[in-house]
Amino acid sequence: MSKPQVPPEIVENMKGVKHKIVVLSGKGGVGKTTVATNLSVSFAKRGKKAGILDVDIYGPNVPKLLGLEGQHPMVDNEVIKPIFGPLDVRVMSMGFLLRHNDDAVAWRGPLVAKAISQFLSDVSWGDLDILVVDLPPGTGDEILSILQLIPNIDGVVIVSTPQEVAVLDARRAIQLVEKMGVPILGIVENMSEFVCPKCGESYKIFGEGAAKKASEEFKIEHLGTLPLDPRVITLSDEGTPFVIKEPDSKAAKAFSEIVDKLAEKTDMR
Repeated sequence: MSKPQVPPEIVENMKGVKHKIVVLSGKGGVGKTTVATNLSVSFAKRGKKAGILDVDIYGPNVPKLLGLEGQHPMVDNEVIKPIFGPLDVRVMSMGFLLRHNDDAVAWRGPLVAKAISQFLSDVSWGDLDILVVDLPPGTGDEILSILQLIPNIDGVVIVSTPQEVAVLDARRAIQLVEKMGVPILGIVENMSEFVCPKCGESYKIFGEGAAKKASEEFKIEHLGTLPLDPRVITLSDEGTPFVIKEPDSKAAKAFSEIVDKLAEKTDMR
């Protein structure tokens, strides 16, 4: 599948963004947005100028996870100003453009594609070391639009759980990205285990090994595993990235190792 030429207005607007990482999952409910938001914040913690673009048009959850619900961007001379989140991460999401947080977006494909194009051409991202792009689950129009419109993508991070059905959908996402000719940086296995906060016992409640097997089959790197930690869920609901609030937790330490690998792959050390 050939990639069309990126519109010059997008190229011009994003010329100050050094690196772009796209976060994708084959299905919903695997923690993709949690990974994406904490990834952008993790790079900001390391002194990088970071941003996150939420293009899950029908389910924009990035504002919730970053504690930015209810905010709306300023528009100056047809240029949209991103919202600044934790550690000055620049954020843009369809969620900022809704009147109410729970409003539904009833748009067909062409309108969605136009909105995504405007996020890339009309938002003043400025100079960024990295922009993380959070995609909706699946292999629909939004994924095709982003992979075709973003210039010089460093690569895609696939998020899955160990569950066989989740990995099956991840395989479909991997094959789509490969057909688009975009590099895959690796796969992150989320919810790999649940550690009981009372007894300390570890339980593989979603199974194990499927994501590792998929990475070997497609010859992509298995970037790491993240445990299912109730604190991560609570902090996400509160709008606080766990890498800030619980830096010494097992989840945060595992996530830091994943960020190390991505920094090395994208030459952002």
